[in-house]
Amino acid sequence: METNAAPRRRVLITGAAGRIGRDFSHAFRDRYELRLMVQHPKEATKIADCGDVVVGDLTDIDALKQFCEGVDTVIHLAGRPEPSAVWSDLLPANIVGTYNLMVAAKSAGCRRVVYASSIHAVSGYAKDIQVKTDEPVNPGDLYGVTKCFAEALGRYMATQEGLSVIAVRIGSYETNDPHGSHGDITNMNAYVSRRDLASLFALAVDDEKVGFAIVHGLSDNFYKRLDISSTRDLLGYDPVDDFAAQHPKLAHLDLTKHVRSHSNVADGGKSGLRQEL
Repeated sequence: METNAAPRRRVLITGAAGRIGRDFSHAFRDRYELRLMVQHPKEATKIADCGDVVVGDLTDIDALKQFCEGVDTVIHLAGRPEPSAVWSDLLPANIVGTYNLMVAAKSAGCRRVVYASSIHAVSGYAKDIQVKTDEPVNPGDLYGVTKCFAEALGRYMATQEGLSVIAVRIGSYETNDPHGSHGDITNMNAYVSRRDLASLFALAVDDEKVGFAIVHGLSDNFYKRLDISSTRDLLGYDPVDDFAAQHPKLAHLDLTKHVRSHSNVADGGKSGLRQEL
């Protein structure tokens, strides 16, 4: 019997041996045809059963062009991830490397780059402010500055060069056990779980409408440092995890019931309108 199943998208993942890359690769190895880029051969063992592993460096633009050949979408995770890193350490991978990757994707005819941006692109805002995707960048460290550069480069590549780019500002990426061994709550407003972030990246890969967008990657936390409403609207993102609901120090509080919305009707009271009805 003939089938009309669509061919699987071919997806290149840079930094595929890192935590996010490994988790995504194992979750979606049956959905996509994966090409997995690592920097060192020894890293291949972590993901060898998920796809075709290639070894290369972001500073080698010719190798990147080869890796991008025949690829529909690049998920660009590779880079120097330390917020405390100095400029000389960030420049090769986060600036030059990201430029090389986007140029290689354009040269090879890729449809889209899904770029792993970071909450650090806006971490300069006061911590009691919820940041929306359309507000100005405000990095709190040089690492965040490199993320702002990449977001700007992505917009240029999309609007001037025709390469679709979706930048995902990732919060605090954790396992589905958000409290760790110490009951830490310092990342309660930025938590994103494995399954929520993996689902968001898959939505970004599969979308057929977006030219350029910045989206926020957090779980459905009761308190959110980054607003995710536009991510929901644009990509249909529907996160299922919530830091407070899973945390042993907070779960018993049931914040959804006990924190007031300051709407009398929503909080179970009556509106003065009732006497007019």
